[in-house]
Amino acid sequence: MRYALALLRSILFWIAFFLASSVCSIGAVVALPISHHATRGFVRGWAWFHRQICRVILRHRIVVEGAMPDVPVLYVFKHEGAFETIEQPLLFQWPAVFAKEELFSIPVWGQAARFYGLIPVDRDGGGKAMRAMLAAAKAALDASRPLVLFAEGTRVPHGLAPPLRAGFAGMYRLLGVPVIPVAVNSGIIYPPRRWVKWPGTITYRIGETIPAGLPREEAEERVWRAINALNPPEALLAGQAPA
Repeated sequence: MRYALALLRSILFWIAFFLASSVCSIGAVVALPISHHATRGFVRGWAWFHRQICRVILRHRIVVEGAMPDVPVLYVFKHEGAFETIEQPLLFQWPAVFAKEELFSIPVWGQAARFYGLIPVDRDGGGKAMRAMLAAAKAALDASRPLVLFAEGTRVPHGLAPPLRAGFAGMYRLLGVPVIPVAVNSGIIYPPRRWVKWPGTITYRIGETIPAGLPREEAEERVWRAINALNPPEALLAGQAPA
């Protein structure tokens, strides 16, 4: 019975979400020649609608422990599902999110993402791609936008704590800005790559700000531990902390 109810709620959720995504993506692209603010409004509206249907249909409760200042720093989020990626335009006014290059090829959505100012991550692009990514990140910081990085590189089921991808260390060193790590446990009820979602609570826990200029090993260790703060202790013992 519990699964059947969760399945029914999930079906209703996906219908509402896909309809809203289509409308907001098209609206964001159409609005661009008229107003960049209107484009950003459509994106923020998409994130807002997603949160509302999570609350109303899926019976989710969202808790934020600590403050996420909307300032030009590097945020590093735990990445357990699509939930926290969709939430970014709601958590910040105009975040510059690092996103996989292939996502920009999605019809309409990809165009809206480029217009909005997401930063493509081309892992196979070599030095040229890295320079382009760095330039986009610096431009975002100059515009007082927070940067958002999912340093694990992919969605990780709750309870796993893989090491950070090498890209974090490069961004941290070259950008020279503080890092704010954020743990999230969305994978418990909003699991990655699964259609059925469950009722429950999703928590964001903001860690202590990590200053710029630390040695790579120390910065990685502190970020890794902070973003995994909502994992069970045994996950950290079994995981691989940065060397």
